[in-house]
Amino acid sequence: MNAEQIFRHYEKDLKIVEGEIARIFSSDVVVIPAIGRHLIGSGGKRLRPLYLLMSSALSGYNGDGRYVFAGVIEAIHAASLLHDDVVDGAGVRRGKPTSHSIWGNQVVILVGDYLYANSLRMAVSQQNLRTMEAISYAAAKMSEGEILQLQKIADPEITEEDYLRIIASKTGALISASCSIGAILGGLSDEKINAMANYGLKSGIVFQIYDDILDFKADEENLGKKLGRDLHEGKITLPLIYLLQSANAQEKEELTAIIDSTSDEDTPDEENDAQIERDLKKVLTLFKKYDVIEKTMDKAKDIVAQAKAQLSVFDDCPEKDALATMAEYALIRNK
Repeated sequence: MNAEQIFRHYEKDLKIVEGEIARIFSSDVVVIPAIGRHLIGSGGKRLRPLYLLMSSALSGYNGDGRYVFAGVIEAIHAASLLHDDVVDGAGVRRGKPTSHSIWGNQVVILVGDYLYANSLRMAVSQQNLRTMEAISYAAAKMSEGEILQLQKIADPEITEEDYLRIIASKTGALISASCSIGAILGGLSDEKINAMANYGLKSGIVFQIYDDILDFKADEENLGKKLGRDLHEGKITLPLIYLLQSANAQEKEELTAIIDSTSDEDTPDEENDAQIERDLKKVLTLFKKYDVIEKTMDKAKDIVAQAKAQLSVFDDCPEKDALATMAEYALIRNK
């Protein structure tokens, strides 16, 4: 079964999850469901709910709680996107205007807060303390990751360890929670719950590493963001960390100057755009010189292998194979 077949297999289940997400956005304050429709209508593959459904299937659990928790997980993810877009000043997400560019920062931040609160309320209604612990831990780690990333903006001394800690918190933690919740709902042993949590954490890390590779490979039509946007927001991702490690003294000085000159993309002008293009071409040339993308891919492949190794505690079955396939899918998608 390949990734697209997996998505089709869970299509009906994910439709039910969409209803749970809409329920979390439900409110008499009309702007809240309006923002919900805007976000849900932006698409996306609902990876986090999918991981929870797959973990539940592997665990032998087919109760309605999986839909509730999958909706909760995706709503928490949506809340984090609302807040992140405000922090980053992003104008576009998946080719559509960001919510804050339509409704304003104050409203969107408060709607994000509402989502966090209502998601936790829905989770509490399931009366399962261990799932609440998983969700609360993930939400706290996501905030930690965002704060750490802000502290490391435009810092050329950021280490690979710093970067992995950031993405493990920002991206890995919620996917880890998705996987562990399915195992908890299925009543699995602590060993298997922990294995699923680690599988999810490593899978999330790989997804983010590949997103950061795509930032230097894709175009605005594919991802709805400018090529190299992270660079000019001052976010130093793994490809750039590897480049800084490989570059000679003069090249590193030039790279540091580029990082120091990061500017606000919300107020571009022709001269600034031209400079961004020149800087990016220079970085891409150095990437090729030092095989940076290949080195970053090798790191991601190593973590994929680590993720799949976590599944060794489970007997062979189609559900286990599907999870292994999804770990590999992280590195073959184009968006």
